Amino acid sequence: MKSVKVEDAVGMVLAHDLTKIVPDSFKGVAFKKGYIIREEDIEELKNMGKYHVFVVSLTEGDVHENEAAERIAAAAASPGMVLCGAKEGKVNIKAAKRGIFKVNRAVLDELNQLGNAVLVTLHDNTLVEEGRIVAAAKIIPLTIEEEIIKRAETILALNKPLIDIKPIYCLKTGILVTGSEVFHGRIQDKFGVQLKDKVSYYGGEPMEIRYAPDDIDIICAEINGFIEKGAQVVLISGGMAVDADDVTPKSIERIASTVVTYGLPVLPGAMCMLAYAGEVLLMGVPACAMFSKTTILDILYPRALTKELLKKEDLSMLGHGGLCLQCEICHYPVCPFGK
Repeated sequence: MKSVKVEDAVGMVLAHDLTKIVPDSFKGVAFKKGYIIREEDIEELKNMGKYHVFVVSLTEGDVHENEAAERIAAAAASPGMVLCGAKEGKVNIKAAKRGIFKVNRAVLDELNQLGNAVLVTLHDNTLVEEGRIVAAAKIIPLTIEEEIIKRAETILALNKPLIDIKPIYCLKTGILVTGSEVFHGRIQDKFGVQLKDKVSYYGGEPMEIRYAPDDIDIICAEINGFIEKGAQVVLISGGMAVDADDVTPKSIERIASTVVTYGLPVLPGAMCMLAYAGEVLLMGVPACAMFSKTTILDILYPRALTKELLKKEDLSMLGHGGLCLQCEICHYPVCPFGK
């Protein structure tokens, strides 16, 4: 940074904000830090009493902060995103549609180790609405070496997409409530309606709510009935603990071609079961989903609606961030739970 006459500052980068004051009318920033001074700005600067300014020279091999941020943002974003205009060396990246935000964390770490250029994001697997800011590219100095930007672009080109929005599909979702006490009318069911509301909220297509006693043969028949009617996901609630009458896990296991897991490092929701019958996802939903606002169901069901194949090695990492604190006012998914 150096002080130069305004006449000599043309083509250079302003190193600080310049305030303009008009008595009884205006006081504010007329020229922002990072602005490239033009010939036509000289008279206005002098009118402001600025005959000298602090600048940074934009020499060969350097890139202005705004251009550099735009290049990194463009290289990082997927087609499901919108880039905002560069301002003070920063470009915000927004979701162009509702979906699940994805980020390659290992590559993000590699990118941020280059120095003087950073990309910051939301947590991986965050549910985002259209127009939500999901990431931002920021250049630290006013100018940055072209070589750093080229290295960043190379890393991003080899690992496309670094960040992405997975669209949510309206998958047909069957809801089966198990439990002899509900099936025989000893207690009124409230779980099925809650599950139906969750399915609708996240973008699935709820099918009818069906009921079954604690009988493996009947539970299996109901699950198969949903599959025959075109269900792409089946939520099976009730009987997911270790009581003598809890036979839902055994029923799911009998139907499944692949059992992903029974038990996950998430609270509330540790007794969740995931399996596949061919391509149909079977999810054993623990009772906590009836009493707690946010549970394992809120973490996994939206991901299932993107047609993501849920794998145990991925789900086992949910323990880091898998503890819900049951806040008085729930802000999920703007929350570390499940991230």
